[in-house]
Amino acid sequence: MDTELAEIARAGGCHCSGRLHRGNYPRKPRCCPDEVYGDFDWRYSFSCNLCRKRTTPVSVRFLGRRVYLGLAVVLMSAGRTEATSAVGKLSGITNVPVNTIQRWRNWWASEFPLTPLWQAACARFMPPVELVQLPASLIERFKGTEAESMLRFLFFLSPLTIERLITMNEGC
Repeated sequence: MDTELAEIARAGGCHCSGRLHRGNYPRKPRCCPDEVYGDFDWRYSFSCNLCRKRTTPVSVRFLGRRVYLGLAVVLMSAGRTEATSAVGKLSGITNVPVNTIQRWRNWWASEFPLTPLWQAACARFMPPVELVQLPASLIERFKGTEAESMLRFLFFLSPLTIERLITMNEGC
């Protein structure tokens, strides 16, 4: 899906009417299985041949500049339990620090509802989504198999993957 989104961005061209040339940049994603690491160790990006401005299209693989895959952030945040031992167990399995998982959960509870994406889309969900259960309560709204609903959810989040719309702590 990122390939299609990148082609749409490239076809849109630059604001100065220059041509966009591929300028993908390397990533070192965490929580990425070794067998697919090669598919995730770069991010689509383009630069203009005239003004040299960079255009980075939205992504379903990454959530902005975060070092963890978007899917990992969503899945680990959706495990809504306050039990410290459960968070510690999840941290041990995935090698994600407990405080990082807590930071992600806090972001869903306090910052995500303030994003322009959620402000524009929240009224479309009826009955209203339970904010205290984010992201799990929102994932449930996307129909299909588990894989299809997760892909739809990540596509819904894709506007958050470009810097001008993101409000999450950058180091996450």
